[in-house]
Amino acid sequence: MDPLSDVLSLLKPRSYVSSGVDAGGTWSIQFPDQNKLIKCYAVVTGECWLVVDGVPDAAHLKQGDCFVLPSGRPFRLASDLALAPEPSSNYFPPPRPGAVVKINGGGDFFLVGSRFGVSGGHAGILMGMLPPIVHIHNESEQAALRWSVERMMLELHAPQAGSSLIAQHLAHMMLIQALRLHVAKGEADGAGWLFGVADKQLGPAISAIHADPAYRWTLQALAGHACMSRSAFAQKFKETVGVAPMEYVTRWRMLLAGDKLENSSDPVSVISLSLGYESESAFSTAFKRVMGASPRQYCRRTAPISSGPATFVKGARQLQFDARD
Repeated sequence: MDPLSDVLSLLKPRSYVSSGVDAGGTWSIQFPDQNKLIKCYAVVTGECWLVVDGVPDAAHLKQGDCFVLPSGRPFRLASDLALAPEPSSNYFPPPRPGAVVKINGGGDFFLVGSRFGVSGGHAGILMGMLPPIVHIHNESEQAALRWSVERMMLELHAPQAGSSLIAQHLAHMMLIQALRLHVAKGEADGAGWLFGVADKQLGPAISAIHADPAYRWTLQALAGHACMSRSAFAQKFKETVGVAPMEYVTRWRMLLAGDKLENSSDPVSVISLSLGYESESAFSTAFKRVMGASPRQYCRRTAPISSGPATFVKGARQLQFDARD
């Protein structure tokens, strides 16, 4: 698979709840920390403002726009930013999946979409690799999402047998398509993992790591995939992705290991070997440094890891890992 598919597959989005929002008049709704929920919505009619915690500028959402909030941060939707916000608990969750929540009787603004619940000790790290907001507002980009949006609107307004399941799959398609568009457009001076994936030089190197994480990668080999010198590649990789290339290799291996520990019965010795580690001790040391717990401690944990060496800088543009190797 490609790197974006790899990350979304490890997140294993589930607990889908698709719904609509029909608002009228003036309104302002504050949503709290999303507790590892990814939001994906599209504006069918009307317009509003979106404010995401940690993002300096508000996004003006208009008819046809789509937005994804992959990092689970608190956010606010409002017809007017000057209004004092109401807590979202006054209206959400909707009475049932697929329902349309009405605010002030509705009629001026209509939004459809879904939220995805993710779980696991590695979910916070993976979500930190995604941008805090993806705003799709270019007309040609909107066209790629229009069918899914229109179909979801139909399923919500005129539910039939199986509508809830159809809405879930449509929302998943919207999420992937929005992130794909974000990767495709990129920015020349952008920083963050997705910008590295989209970069014409760094992208092939990241894809090579994901295609064969157990390979004995060297800086020289990765620079060759990027068609760059080692020094130029290492500098650009660190500036864009926020972590040195060989650190990225280690951390991706550990994320894969965490997924195997949670979702398979493979012993640590087998997992370590499958990821290129001949020594179980060396693997366990690397795993604890990245994931904040030994492999066996990680297996016993029922709550997500809230802190540890692998952390991300709070903000829209850059991620960073602990630099120790």
